[in-house]
Amino acid sequence: MPKKLLIFFLFFVCTVSNGQIGGKYTYQFLNLVTSPRQAALGGKTVTIYDEDVNQAHFNPATINADMDNHLALNYGSYFGEVSYGTASYAYTYDRHLQTFQVGVNYVNYGKFDGYDQNGQATSEFTGSEVALSVGYAYNVPNTNLFLGANAKLISSSLESYSSLGGALDLGAIYIDEANDVNWALVIRNIGTQFTTYNGINEKLPLEIIAGVSQELENVPIRWHLTFENLQQWNVSFSNPNQAQTSLDGTTTEKKTSFLGNALRHTIVGVELFPKKAVNLRLGYNFRRAEELQVENIRNFSGISVGFGIRFNKLKFNYSYSRYTLAANTSLFGMTINFQ
Repeated sequence: MPKKLLIFFLFFVCTVSNGQIGGKYTYQFLNLVTSPRQAALGGKTVTIYDEDVNQAHFNPATINADMDNHLALNYGSYFGEVSYGTASYAYTYDRHLQTFQVGVNYVNYGKFDGYDQNGQATSEFTGSEVALSVGYAYNVPNTNLFLGANAKLISSSLESYSSLGGALDLGAIYIDEANDVNWALVIRNIGTQFTTYNGINEKLPLEIIAGVSQELENVPIRWHLTFENLQQWNVSFSNPNQAQTSLDGTTTEKKTSFLGNALRHTIVGVELFPKKAVNLRLGYNFRRAEELQVENIRNFSGISVGFGIRFNKLKFNYSYSRYTLAANTSLFGMTINFQ
């Protein structure tokens, strides 16, 4: 079955990759990490298949009956005055229709000082974006393959400009119970703008993510390996601080090797005691580490850590992600089991 999943993945890569090289995208907040557990594992983890209802935001195929009547709330302070959060709830209607999930994802950019074309101060303005989603997963009969989809309605308001859009997420996960290995593939943000900011239609941040994870047999650890931005091979950029200047003043940009670019697609994470009341998590995002490093200074960009603690029907999660010496993020989350 993993072979079939790989063929499915290659088909969609060939279909969408040509249109997604370069350019700028709107609704970038859709790719923010949506839970402390994901953030602590490096971000964008798509292979978690348990009662964590947050996981449906990044892979709708993980929606399952164990999430029934679970509500998850998450909040994070990003950079400056920017804050964002998510909410997710799952409900099992019956054994035939199985489980539905609804969610909301928002970001508030804070207040800005307004100025006119002559530099004169005007009134303050704000910016915010929100996405409402509904998800459902389907178990292919007589297999351990699950397919899922999220439908999202997106609203964005930036100063006096606004936009409305819609998108779909398509996901698949195969669970190899014999070896306790999960294989997953997700295509996110397939959609368009219904109304634009100023008459120009912009692309959504379409992304293809693949992942694999395994819980070790004799050690209480589950490792996660995620490959992000697979719709675009070259995700590196030329860092001017790494350029070399010759005696005649000619500047030569540092080239990214094949391996260096491959690593920029890679995220690794481990979770200690994944099924216990207390979990410890550690992740490393190679692209974040490479893009945000400071020359000749060790600042540990790309590292993230976190934990989860469950008290009866409540579970609390926290993550800390290292970006730069001056800016890091913390995410706080709570899941309530109403069963």
